Amino acid sequence: MDISLSALIGIFLLSLLGSAFFSASETGMMATNRYRLRHLASQGHAGAQRVLRLLEHPDRMIGVILLGNNFVNTLASSVATLIAIKLGGETAVAIAALITTIVLLIFGEVTPKMVAALLPERIAFPVSRLILPLLTILYPFVWLINLIGVNILKLFGVSLPKNNHNNHHLNLDELRTLVHEAEGIIQLNHREMLLGILDLEKKTIEDIMIPRSDILGIDLEDSLTTISKKLSDAQHSRLLLYQDSIENVIGIIQLRKLLPYFQHNDLDKEILKQEAAKELYFIPEGTSLYTQLLNFQRQKRRVGLVVNEYGDIQGLVTLEDILEEIVGEFTTSPDAFNQHLHLQSDGTYLVDASMPIRDLNKALHWQLSTDGARTLNGLILNYLETIPQTGISFRISNYSMEIIHVTNNAIKTVRIFPDKS
Repeated sequence: MDISLSALIGIFLLSLLGSAFFSASETGMMATNRYRLRHLASQGHAGAQRVLRLLEHPDRMIGVILLGNNFVNTLASSVATLIAIKLGGETAVAIAALITTIVLLIFGEVTPKMVAALLPERIAFPVSRLILPLLTILYPFVWLINLIGVNILKLFGVSLPKNNHNNHHLNLDELRTLVHEAEGIIQLNHREMLLGILDLEKKTIEDIMIPRSDILGIDLEDSLTTISKKLSDAQHSRLLLYQDSIENVIGIIQLRKLLPYFQHNDLDKEILKQEAAKELYFIPEGTSLYTQLLNFQRQKRRVGLVVNEYGDIQGLVTLEDILEEIVGEFTTSPDAFNQHLHLQSDGTYLVDASMPIRDLNKALHWQLSTDGARTLNGLILNYLETIPQTGISFRISNYSMEIIHVTNNAIKTVRIFPDKS
């Protein structure tokens, strides 16, 4: 049967359109955002639901698309050959093959895929109306082709996973990167809070605890006058109560419960013991912030003492300390770190060496390593590998430092030259 030239050109153009359709379908389906699809599908979006059904078995979907794409490309090539013979005889076949390759590449592959990559949802949602019924009709062929392909791979020792359900699950590091890259979509303070939540699992209570040397408390060995003054000057709502040493801790005092005794001048040491008699809460070293946040919630606690493997108290951590890792510092005062950090007239800083490295980094926007030592004292001792003498100067991470005061085998005060060179 002799087919007219106009009919052949019509078939060629339809084949070219079919090639563009299948190329755009493949790219559009695979470029859609899976999480946005699930959100839209949960709201009843029919297009998103169809695409999700197809993506549940991507091997079948791609099989249908490739089957259709190869068919229309082969048909286009065959028709182009017939057109060439009609127009120029057998000598025109080679030229037709070259022209057909260029036309298919531009209009059947590159252009539709670029459009689909830029507008995946606008392509994927409508084409899914045709891909789904095609999958139903052509499934036996797709299944057979996939079976043959899998067995060929097995001959070369390649085995495919039974399902791909976990391919688009994000681990914590990937989710952290996703939040970082959400600039313009999520506000900066919200991104910081999300990152703070994700980092809770990586950080331990040693990263945020108040070191034992900095714990403020009430010693029952002091006079009642001294104790009353400490209570009235306290900047915290809870204070540790101990006798002679923190190792002999009695409990935690809540200052608001002592107000009635202050008003009637009835405060004495026995009352302090009674108010602090609540059972103490101890936290083992190495506990992650995420775990401890849940423990505080379950135990209905707000304060805990950190102990090492020998039961010795190492520090104190509060619920507020953990929450600050998520929402940032509660205080907006620029003097928040003045307890440890003092700016000098010459631009240098005198730093209490017990200052946590993380607080120093926050205060001065530095990047000193927090791996290993928790305090500036520990960082310097690890770096020098000896207890230094007063006056020694050195550099850590390109920051110049000078030892000002050493006592009891510990560095007490350090001068830091903040200019990084």
